[in-house]
Order: sequence, then C-alpha cells, then structure tokens
Amino acid sequence: MDVTLKLEWACGAVALLLAFTAIDGSWLLFAVLVLAPDLFMLGYLAGPRIGAFAYNLAHTLIGPVLLAGIGRVTDSDVMLQIALIWAFHVAVDRALGYGLKLPTSFQDTHLGRIGRG
Repeated sequence: MDVTLKLEWACGAVALLLAFTAIDGSWLLFAVLVLAPDLFMLGYLAGPRIGAFAYNLAHTLIGPVLLAGIGRVTDSDVMLQIALIWAFHVAVDRALGYGLKLPTSFQDTHLGRIGRG
C-alpha cells in the first residue's frame, strides 16, 4: 500500500506540473517558491507542538485549493500559479513519504516515523 500511495502522489505532482505548463506558468516563480512551504519548519524553534501546527498548515492541500479558488474567482493568474506550486510541493513531499507532523517530534508523521530512530 505504501508504494501505491507514493505513486499516487507522484502522479498528482506530474499532473500539477502539466497544469502549470498549460497555464504558461512562470518557471522563475516556480523556482523561487517551490520550497517556500518548508520555511514553516521554523515553527519548531518554538517547540514541537507549535512546529507541527505551523508545518502542517503549509503542508496540506487546503491552502492551495482555497488559493486556487480565489485566483479563479478573481481571475488572478499569479494566485493560480502559486496554488499549483504549493500543491506540487505537498504532492512531492507525500510521494517521498513525508507526512503531516505529529506534535511529538518532527520525525513523527501521519505516515509513520521518518529518519533514523
């Protein structure tokens, strides 16, 4: 099952890249923002509970889906591009086996423990 889930997310990442290409997204914007959700790891400086909350806030599809909807309603190409980049980041993380964080430790995720230990 683990391989199937990773493959599913990898396919989602490819679909998001195709969508980004189809809307003629800016690859410079993509390069600048693709790792931006990982900045939310800085929340761990305040401890694991706050860190997990901050990290998870940026690593679910809720934000990108809402942003894409707002971008569509307001006819904002930039918002739509940011939403696709953000969703791509989430999809790649899941394809690599990185899940949402539990408040116990950065290594504890909803998909299991990552790293050593």
